[in-house]
Amino acid sequence: MIPLIPDIGGLTQTICDKMNESRDYKKSFTKVLSNFKKDGHGNPNIEDILTHIRSLEQVAGTDSVRGLNADQLIELDKHICNEISILMKKSLPDTKSPYHKIASWIGAIHRDSAIQIFTTNYDLLMEQALEDFRVPFFDGFSGSFHPFFDPQTMEEDDLPPRWVRLWKLHGSINWRLESHENVTRSEELEVAQMRIIYPSHLKYTESRKMPYFAMMDRLRALFKKQSILITSGYSFQDQHINQTLMEGIKSNPKSNIFALLYGKLESYPQAISLSSTNPNLSLLALDEAVIGTKRASWIEQKEEDLTEIPYAVDWIDTINSEYILNKQAQFKLGDFMNFGSFLADMIGDSKLF
Repeated sequence: MIPLIPDIGGLTQTICDKMNESRDYKKSFTKVLSNFKKDGHGNPNIEDILTHIRSLEQVAGTDSVRGLNADQLIELDKHICNEISILMKKSLPDTKSPYHKIASWIGAIHRDSAIQIFTTNYDLLMEQALEDFRVPFFDGFSGSFHPFFDPQTMEEDDLPPRWVRLWKLHGSINWRLESHENVTRSEELEVAQMRIIYPSHLKYTESRKMPYFAMMDRLRALFKKQSILITSGYSFQDQHINQTLMEGIKSNPKSNIFALLYGKLESYPQAISLSSTNPNLSLLALDEAVIGTKRASWIEQKEEDLTEIPYAVDWIDTINSEYILNKQAQFKLGDFMNFGSFLADMIGDSKLF
């Protein structure tokens, strides 16, 4: 199945191809990439590249840095963000997507505390799913004609619990820098406007840093009381988010993080390292898990003793040390599609399967 939106590797390759085909930006982009080779970092992803461009923007001033002046860097920044926006501006094909299943589950459950969704994605798929299922949400912006970023309402957080809080930690393709002081949200952005997509915690300008730090404050506040954070699709590659998460569970031992990981556990060395010293961080991967700092494979059972858990567990043939054919569990909720189906199954929403 071809993904609706590429992963970070696919996004990086597509943007690099487009930059190399561009008569206006190829030269500047090539200079930026050459800096990574000089510094011994051979394969940067698009988030690394944007972070580097913005680091250079900060120090360029009225001069040049590494062969590029501030105007060239700003224009390159804008163009890359425009290309990302084009790639990410997709709609869900139907209402049976994992996003819709999660939205259906959110809308069906009774709760005394609001559900908060933190995402590093720039796309609008979660917003579409919530709206399709008429689940009210607040994303930090107020208004309808020119919605503006409203950190005071975020901080007060006095909306009813049935309202989902949707925090986009790395920005969004429909956020824009309207002036030095104003961040707004709009479906239609002109090419010349600066989209707010930020893959790192660089401060940039005062207005551009405001949404990032306000939303990171929401992540920190999550751990002020007993809470459970479930991650799906997060690879623990963002060191600033990692630091916030670890500080949170250390400050409140009653809070827990359950990381649903796609594929094998060995693919997540950073997560393994963090979980080895943080018992409140549990890693649940296809073949292994880390729970309470202890790493182990999933259980083996005889076929007649198997426990079926729809969408969460598969059983595969394996031969134990005594050469007896058993079945070994594989944990499947690291697959976002299975995770969505698992939640929909919990509320008996069969129309979503």
